[in-house]
Amino acid sequence: MAPTIIITLVLLWQCVLLGYTYTLAGNAADEAVRAAAVGESCQQAGEKDLPGAWQGAEIDCGGSGTGYVTADVKLKVPVLLPGLIGFPIPVHAHAGAVKEVPN
Repeated sequence: MAPTIIITLVLLWQCVLLGYTYTLAGNAADEAVRAAAVGESCQQAGEKDLPGAWQGAEIDCGGSGTGYVTADVKLKVPVLLPGLIGFPIPVHAHAGAVKEVPN
């Protein structure tokens, strides 16, 4: 019975890390697009609140030529312990906002 309980706990912990990574990616995309909407650095704003184990996110901002800006974020999901190794399939997040015009 002990191996079954341990495997179940490990799988639950991995699900927690997956969910947390989705939350971090969504927040990073929101912060990046807010910064891009007012003309600030998209990359820095997206990485600002990421914990150390999730640093190195791929953040791509676009749409600056139009009145709409977007941010796409890719984060790797850690395997069991944040900061060691990550799954090869990243988590994606996308956000968009209308570009603000200064008065």
